[in-house]
Amino acid sequence: MAGKYNAMKSNVRQYRLAKGWSQEELAEKVNVRRQAIYDIETGRYMPNTAVALSLARIFGCRVEDLFALQDQHDAEPVHMINGESGPSGRLALGRVRGRLVGFSLKGAESMPFGLRPADGLLTRDGKNAQILSPSESIDKTIILMGCDPAFEILGHHVSRAAPDARVLCRFASSIGALNSLSEGLTHVAGTHLHNTGKAEANVMMAGRKLTGMRARVLGFSLLEEGLMVARGNPLGIRSVSDLAQPMVRFVNREAGAALRVLLDDHLFHAGITGELINGYRNEVASHREGAWRIACNVADAALGLRVIAEAYDLGFVPIAAARCDLVIPGDLSSHPTVKILLDVLQSGALRKDIEVIPGYDGSVTGKPIAEL
Repeated sequence: MAGKYNAMKSNVRQYRLAKGWSQEELAEKVNVRRQAIYDIETGRYMPNTAVALSLARIFGCRVEDLFALQDQHDAEPVHMINGESGPSGRLALGRVRGRLVGFSLKGAESMPFGLRPADGLLTRDGKNAQILSPSESIDKTIILMGCDPAFEILGHHVSRAAPDARVLCRFASSIGALNSLSEGLTHVAGTHLHNTGKAEANVMMAGRKLTGMRARVLGFSLLEEGLMVARGNPLGIRSVSDLAQPMVRFVNREAGAALRVLLDDHLFHAGITGELINGYRNEVASHREGAWRIACNVADAALGLRVIAEAYDLGFVPIAAARCDLVIPGDLSSHPTVKILLDVLQSGALRKDIEVIPGYDGSVTGKPIAEL
């Protein structure tokens, strides 16, 4: 039997989102700190009578509409597909005739399956789009560009908080994402450039690309970067210096990619030039493409993330840990879905989901980094 306990359920988030308010806006109306609103919504803090009555008055409802006792299950028996078992990990869950069924989100199962439905079709002249999705659906969609695979997780958490909100994640290098942000082609940019001194590389580059534009920079994740190698690391690659061995077939990232910059910095300090590496000029445009080449035995090493290496059942040689930040222009902070995204970044559920991903740390998730 699943364990049970009585808990206080808070409906404040649903009422706030229905009004289109951010946590900051509600906190100002109630005359409390924003952290108090976050704690109330997540059930960490039950407000006193005065605050509860104030919330009910603002929303035009009863206190019992905002707060109610409920029975919660702390765990429930699950039937794992293929009989998988072992230590706790990330699961996809559903109910089949009342039975909780799950499968592990690891390896290839952590990557999306199937084709994405189209919102529109490009006309023959290549200049217009025939819209297939409802206009209101597109209006509540935001685009997030960057190369952290966990952005998809963020998007799903946003949709859970507000089913009509959607985050479209598009792969791009850090520089490419910031360029698109400055050109008005994306709502949010993800960047994980590497600090070479005391200055924050993400903040400096965002400020350079967004000249004259106000924006906020928020932490999203700490992720482990390095060299993806064949399973078992048969060539014994331990550092970037080992890439200079003649038998190692390497595939590089494109110039300007954060991992390419990281590699070049390490090679410089090791006194190794790119000409000494077999495949230094052989470039791929993503972590997954590099992993696929190793899996197909047409390469021995490629730049990438630990989570991608594990998804393709490869070995991994860590080089560094980088902080991935989200850059959000000030004028887009009022977009309804951006507001929800900002709230979700503070949620414990998202942080827990990120922290159990191989090679990830969620300690910086939602942390304010800078104001531009």
